[in-house]
Amino acid sequence: MWEKIRVVFTIPELRQKILLTLLFLAIYRIGWQIPLPIVDQKAMTDFFGGGGAGGLGQLIEQVAVFSASQLSQATIFGLGIMPYISASIIFQLLGSVYPPLERLQKEGESGRKKINEYTRYATVVLCLGQSWFYVRWVAGAGGGDLIRESVLSADGSLGFGWQLTAVLTMTAGTVFLMWLGEQIDEYGIGNGISLLIMAGILARMPSAGYQLLTQTELELTGSKGKFGVETLLILAVLFVAVIVGVVFITQGQRRIPTQSAKHVRGRRVFGGTRQYLPLRVNQAGVMPIIFASSLLLFPTVLFGLLLRYTDSPFLNTLNETFQRGTGFVYNVLYVVMIYFFCYFWTAITFNPKDMSDNLKNYGTFIPGYRPGKRTADYLERVMVRITYVGAGFLALVAIIPTIIGGAMGIPYTVASFYGGTGLLIAVSVAFDLVQKIDSHLVMRNYRGLLE
Repeated sequence: MWEKIRVVFTIPELRQKILLTLLFLAIYRIGWQIPLPIVDQKAMTDFFGGGGAGGLGQLIEQVAVFSASQLSQATIFGLGIMPYISASIIFQLLGSVYPPLERLQKEGESGRKKINEYTRYATVVLCLGQSWFYVRWVAGAGGGDLIRESVLSADGSLGFGWQLTAVLTMTAGTVFLMWLGEQIDEYGIGNGISLLIMAGILARMPSAGYQLLTQTELELTGSKGKFGVETLLILAVLFVAVIVGVVFITQGQRRIPTQSAKHVRGRRVFGGTRQYLPLRVNQAGVMPIIFASSLLLFPTVLFGLLLRYTDSPFLNTLNETFQRGTGFVYNVLYVVMIYFFCYFWTAITFNPKDMSDNLKNYGTFIPGYRPGKRTADYLERVMVRITYVGAGFLALVAIIPTIIGGAMGIPYTVASFYGGTGLLIAVSVAFDLVQKIDSHLVMRNYRGLLE
């Protein structure tokens, strides 16, 4: 293995791409630590650490996992690339229902560039809106104690000039991250946006590991609320097992045999070869977990706001029911929504009719099924079946942190590395990165890292 890594760095072009990618990620991590000039960092840390943010704090913590954001510290990269992800999802959804965008998607490279341009414009608009609401919330949260006294006006409020400065700073930070991801795509290696997200996820591992170690004693059974050595061993085995399962399902495919038609040119016969059409078991990726977890946090935020103005036992019961991982109802709703969004996202991204038409145009068919409608119906039936398995896998991975946290008393910040969105993103991006490095090695007649 070390010999393969040494070979990677002996190729000048590949070495340059890897070093540039690491440099861009280092720039992202530096900006991730720079706070806005209007906030008191210590007060922000105490406010979020003490649970003062309530349901909104949970929402911010959840969003931070898949957006490389730092809203709990209000830094210049506080929004992360969340607005860009939101804009991309909006245009992908519109592409299936809005005919002009659908035509642009079918125009190839030129259409893709045009859609990317529209996505950038939409990102700026979303940045301005999200950063404005966030700055207004920070200015009023905690009784105004989160704002530095030096920037407050005579009446104790945050002036419009400082608010505008903070909004433009956070917008510029997100646009810079979007540009940084594009530079990684062009000059580095791997998918730039995905690597930024993975860097944000992995950056939380040291603090989570330190939190676990400080609560562990070097004894077989813990005492005074601390964990024993056996807990660490169980967690290590579970971590490896979950990663193996994630890799197995992420790489899992349903290979449908296809055969190309034979045609004669002169005295030579072309075609007639047998190939495979790979359909991924987890076609939807991490999007169902993102949608489901985000939507389940909104009731918590809503009930938390209502409880500030009324002390209703019914609202208090609903609020406790929708707290993350606190009960059976939450987990059942989580699983149901994951299944729903799996089929929803697969229906948007996978079009069996278009795939059937493409097979027909290239003179390829599936043995036993006539080209056209019968092939499309067969592909749709297969995708429905394997999506059921993929959705079950996503649901299991999503509730593993809740199960571990509830059964073993592990803090959620530690248990989140045993499943959920973060682990799926990290494994998927790591595989994509290794495959791209492999393509460079194979092109130069070297053995790949996965061989």
